[in-house]
Amino acid sequence: MSGTPAQDAPRYPMERGTCPFDPPEPLARLRADRPVTRVTLWNGRPAWLVTRYADVRAVLSDPRISADARHPDFPQLGPGRISRPDQQPSFIVLDDPEHSRLRKMLISDFTMRATASLRPAVEAIVEDLLDAMAAGPRAADLVQAFALPLPSLVICRLLGVPYADHDVFQHLSTRLLTFTADRGEVARASDELRGYLRDLVRSKIAAADPGDDLLGRLVVRRVRTGELEVEEAVSMASLLLVAGHETTANQIALGAMVLLQHPEQAAAIRDADDPAVVANAVEELLRLLTIVHNARARIALEDVEIGGVLIRAGDAVLPSGETANRDPGAFPDPDRLDIHRAARHHVAFGYGVHQCLGQPLARLELQVAYPALLRRFPDLRLAAPVGDLTVRADKVVYGVAALPVEW
Repeated sequence: MSGTPAQDAPRYPMERGTCPFDPPEPLARLRADRPVTRVTLWNGRPAWLVTRYADVRAVLSDPRISADARHPDFPQLGPGRISRPDQQPSFIVLDDPEHSRLRKMLISDFTMRATASLRPAVEAIVEDLLDAMAAGPRAADLVQAFALPLPSLVICRLLGVPYADHDVFQHLSTRLLTFTADRGEVARASDELRGYLRDLVRSKIAAADPGDDLLGRLVVRRVRTGELEVEEAVSMASLLLVAGHETTANQIALGAMVLLQHPEQAAAIRDADDPAVVANAVEELLRLLTIVHNARARIALEDVEIGGVLIRAGDAVLPSGETANRDPGAFPDPDRLDIHRAARHHVAFGYGVHQCLGQPLARLELQVAYPALLRRFPDLRLAAPVGDLTVRADKVVYGVAALPVEW
């Protein structure tokens, strides 16, 4: 089966529509009519956009389709995403065996057991933030008061990064994750963040006691033994710091916004005695929103057939998680929020060997955050129409710039 002619290929990424919760409308039509189709990237390069659930999982689990951003023809979704040969890449844009070698060094800190041990600390942070909200005016920006500081405090605690510096790394991560930023702007932000983390890693190497945190343990077990280079540790720290607060912060805010539009389902979370109800609701919110909203870039190393379409070696491939998670073949009535739906098979955290390492921590934070917020403020409501909110869709992780609420 042949692909769509290049001259008919729409531009990708596409602009989101008027509803901040939904993917761009043309994507649903493509999924129905042309599930594996040609699109055109910002620089005119053609790519295969894959939109159906089964096909997306097939792409993400096929070793013939590479995530290695160092490949000379690797596709990028914006000018600032181009790989730098002078910089140690994150393991999420490497293939095995390099990917698995580095990832395995972190797995022990993100097991279910290790994550569960953090629950008391996460609960304490949540209660402190809600106490501060309750003590102030009966209105707040939920992003700044709750959604952003919660994962920032948690990831700083986990890594051993001083939270006092959060303004610095939050500003830098925003620049790093913006598709429309030019290559120079992204490079400067990356260099600044890595310089900050390099100094932190080196201070732990020099310290008699590097600390009982992830970076401290990494220094003792891997860097000092020669198993891990300093720049590899810096790359790991950068990935975990940026991903660890940007993703969860946006998910908390957008999830709260969705729930406030569905008061009966919000009440079910608020009043749930069974933790499984909350856990299931979190999976549905992850599926519905899919905040890593644009496709994950890949390149075919060999000829491979996906969804009946022959993709040639060297072709760019873009598996779209946000359309996969709205595929009616995998999730009946997929545009509707249903917190009782069995949705854990979603691909919001990716799929295959590159699926998100930190997903147990993200789930924990969300499972603590939503019911605590709704119980503390049972009359919580939006203080501005959804249509008036600024949706930041030009970033790797989409969300709202601010979420005014009152109670």
